[in-house]
Amino acid sequence: MPGRLNLVILGKQGAGKGTQCSRLSERYSIPHVSTGDMLRAAVQADSRIGREVASILDSGELVSDKLVIRLVADRFQQPDARSGALLDGFPRTIAQAEALEDMLGDDGIKLCIDLDVPTELATQRLASRRVCQECGSIYNETDVEAISGTCSKCGGDVIQRADDYPDAIRQRLAAYERDTEPLLNFYNTRGLLVRVNGDQSPDDVTVAIQSVISVRGLA
Repeated sequence: MPGRLNLVILGKQGAGKGTQCSRLSERYSIPHVSTGDMLRAAVQADSRIGREVASILDSGELVSDKLVIRLVADRFQQPDARSGALLDGFPRTIAQAEALEDMLGDDGIKLCIDLDVPTELATQRLASRRVCQECGSIYNETDVEAISGTCSKCGGDVIQRADDYPDAIRQRLAAYERDTEPLLNFYNTRGLLVRVNGDQSPDDVTVAIQSVISVRGLA
């Protein structure tokens, strides 16, 4: 693999970023860095930062740039990120993207992939999503695990997160349109943006992303 493979995965909440990052992480042996997961872990640990962000996450709002940038910078210092990382949920704003460029220097972002899905589909996916509180596994509301409330992987409680209720979903998608859409222009002007149709099967989305990475000579 030529250099560090640092990829930004953009897309509305519910676009399938987590699923694709999990697959790409295994394929290219680089960590899936989800700021959402890191923040939720802090909340579960009931740390000072966790208590600070708990109410923000529950309301569907976004935490401050300063806090998220600090979390990501710490994550890139860990050994498993030496070959690169898949950034899911970061950056969300131009300020965060500029901080990321400063943070990574010559080993900067190699590609920004936008998983493009209609807002209606994103809303539907989020409303039907259920998540294990222990391991973070994701299920659909019709899955056995969601109905029983028990994760088949770790035995944890499967719930509907507070930020996946209708009011929070509307706020999250509105925040995306307002704050994150400008990142498409940011990365497009740098020649790094590629749009991938997220309204297809997960397997087809994975093939499309891997094809882009291969064509660009990144792996």
